[in-house]
Amino acid sequence: MPTTSPVLYWGQMAVPFHPGETIAAALLRCGVTDLGAGATGLRGRYFCGIGTCQACLVSVDGASPVEACLTPAREGMHLAPVFAPVEPSQGSEP
Repeated sequence: MPTTSPVLYWGQMAVPFHPGETIAAALLRCGVTDLGAGATGLRGRYFCGIGTCQACLVSVDGASPVEACLTPAREGMHLAPVFAPVEPSQGSEP
C-alpha cells in the first residue's frame, strides 16, 4: 500500500515534503522560487541556505517570519509571504 507524503501549504497550493526537509527545500523542489515582496521591495527567494541573508523569510500560520532555509517542514503548515501586497482602501480620500 503506497504511503502519502506529508503536505504543507504555500497559499492554496499543497506542497508535499520529505521528513527532515526544510520549508525552502520543499518549496524549491515544487517549483516555488518567488517568496513574495521583501522589506526592501526585492522579491524573497532561497539564496544562502544558512539563514544569514534572510532572503527566504516566510510567515508560518500567520505568525512572525522564519527563515525557510532553516525551518523544518511540518505537516499542515500554512505559509505566506511576509509582506502581503497592500490593497487600496475603498472610498478613501487621497
